[in-house]
Amino acid sequence: MQTAKQEALEAIQRLPDNVDTEEMIYRLYVLENIRRGQQDAAEGKTESAEAVLKDIQSW
Repeated sequence: MQTAKQEALEAIQRLPDNVDTEEMIYRLYVLENIRRGQQDAAEGKTESAEAVLKDIQSW
C-alpha cells in the first residue's frame, strides 16, 4: 500500500507539464476524497443507496 505522499507524487507526475497549480490541487483533493471514501467503506461507515435516496427526497 502506498503512502498518501507517494500517491500524490504519482498523480502530479501523470499531469502534463503545463498544468497550473489550481488543477494540481484539485486532483489531489479528488484523490483524497476517494481515499477517504474507500477507507469509510472498508470500515463499514456507509449508507445504502436506499437510505441516501430517502434523505434526498426529504429535502
